[in-house]
Amino acid sequence: MLVTVLPFGSSIAITYYQTTKSLNNRFVSTNHDLIVKGEEELTVYLEDVAQMSSVLYRYTPFMNVMRDGLSRNLGSNQEEVRRALAYLFNTRPEIEQMHLYIDIGKDSYTNYHSRISGRGKYISIFSHPYYSRLTRYEGFSLIEPPHEIYSYNNISVIPDSEKKKVLSFHNILRDVPSDKLLGFLSIDINLSKISAIAGRLFTKDMEDLFIMDDKGVIIYSSNESMIGKENKEKWFEQVKKVSSTTKSMEWKDKQFSGVIVHDKFSAPYKNWYIVKRIPYDVLYQSARETALINILIGIVTLVIVLIATMFVSFKITAPIKVLIDNMKKVEKGEFEADFDSLGNDEIGMLGRHFKLMISKINDLIEREYKLDIENKESQLRVLRSQINPHFLYNALQSIGTLALKSKAVPVYSLLTSLSKIMRYSMNMKEDIVPFISEEMHVKSYLLLQKQRFDEQFEFEVNVSKEVQEILIPKMILQPIVENCFKHGFDQRLEKATIQIEGKLLDNGMVYICVRDNGVGVNEEELNRIRQELCNEGSKEEKQRETIGLKNIYDRLQIYYANQAQMWIDSNEESGFTVTVQFPMVIQKEVEHT
Repeated sequence: MLVTVLPFGSSIAITYYQTTKSLNNRFVSTNHDLIVKGEEELTVYLEDVAQMSSVLYRYTPFMNVMRDGLSRNLGSNQEEVRRALAYLFNTRPEIEQMHLYIDIGKDSYTNYHSRISGRGKYISIFSHPYYSRLTRYEGFSLIEPPHEIYSYNNISVIPDSEKKKVLSFHNILRDVPSDKLLGFLSIDINLSKISAIAGRLFTKDMEDLFIMDDKGVIIYSSNESMIGKENKEKWFEQVKKVSSTTKSMEWKDKQFSGVIVHDKFSAPYKNWYIVKRIPYDVLYQSARETALINILIGIVTLVIVLIATMFVSFKITAPIKVLIDNMKKVEKGEFEADFDSLGNDEIGMLGRHFKLMISKINDLIEREYKLDIENKESQLRVLRSQINPHFLYNALQSIGTLALKSKAVPVYSLLTSLSKIMRYSMNMKEDIVPFISEEMHVKSYLLLQKQRFDEQFEFEVNVSKEVQEILIPKMILQPIVENCFKHGFDQRLEKATIQIEGKLLDNGMVYICVRDNGVGVNEEELNRIRQELCNEGSKEEKQRETIGLKNIYDRLQIYYANQAQMWIDSNEESGFTVTVQFPMVIQKEVEHT
């Protein structure tokens, strides 16, 4: 089941992930291009409406009225005003209302649904916030966000049933090229044209579209109830932060979870935003459908595989259970097989080999273990026949006391060194000792050898204090030094020297080097010794080298989990050098801690 479910499930998961990732990337790329084109179309449309007032500058009779006012020729001038308002109103079907203010005379006219109002006085013109701002504005036009249509100067008659949301373009009329104020022209348009352009940018009831001005007021939304309101959603705050660096982001909260594609308008509406949102449910619908089909196929496949597996399992596992039961008996020490045959297939072959293995184990137990028991009993008899160590220490102490009474101080010193060596060697309770104990032991050994060779032998022990407190396996140093006398100094007549160095390296390893100037070995012999260090060797070799280099090397590898190293260097002219490196902490100590 796992072999079937894991690959198939992984395949479905990877396919779903790759599909959703591809859909996401394709959605972002396609929709960003779409809203950029929509943004460009909206910018052109808004700019066309904002530039409608520029047509009036080319109509000289109207501009004369704006410069001189209505009073000089009231009838003719009013007709020019009506003609201009009617012309502009009929240029675009989405215009709901227009308002014209003439500064000379403070006259005001409106055109609502082609009904041009009578002449009215607008004394408090600058109480209107947008007219007041236009006098301080460098441009010619300001856009008032969507709002319910209202009567300018209370001279338009707008029934409550016809009040709708409009977008207002407020334009200032100046006496170009001077900056003299001539008046204001306001154009209120319904949102039908903007809705038509925006409607091509999203799918209704599946996606959301928002167009916001620089203050966050919603110019258009797929949710009409939000038009004209300020967008205070958290996702919009995030859009404003990242709009200059990215073109999309993923969003998840209680109100919306999905992908948001956004863009910022270019001049003259450079602080406007257009945002399109698509929920994950819509975006990944096709991917989920594909994954569901794959899962259904996988379930059918799994049922078939399960039935086949159970059939094969019952046929195969029966002999395996018999074999397992016999293995458990062997684990308990019962080396007997209670089956004749498990068949002629691979399981049957395994059963036959298992019976042969049990038979061979029984033979080995009969031969090897009994022999080992005999050897242990022989060793025990030898140990019982050895001299009691306490008796030996007391005897040496008595001889040392007698040497002092006879004023033979050198004899006493030698007996003391020998006593320390024997006490250290026979102490079986401690297997791990501080390095300083090994150092004192080898010094005692060297003092005895110094007495033997007199002036023909010198030694030097140089161990740093930080190394002296480190715990190391017992009897590591003295056997190396002993080899110097066994193999290096027997045939040498000139002065013999041994140098022992111990220090802590920068990498945390303990460094020990034992160097003598005795008879070295040739290259062939050196290679043989190095090879023997790395090989297991026969039982006879191990017994001969119990306190030799091989024994030291094997013990270090056991204690330091194969992290210890030993180098041997020699030639027939410069003596023999043994270098050892191992970690500061014994592996056994680490595991115990």
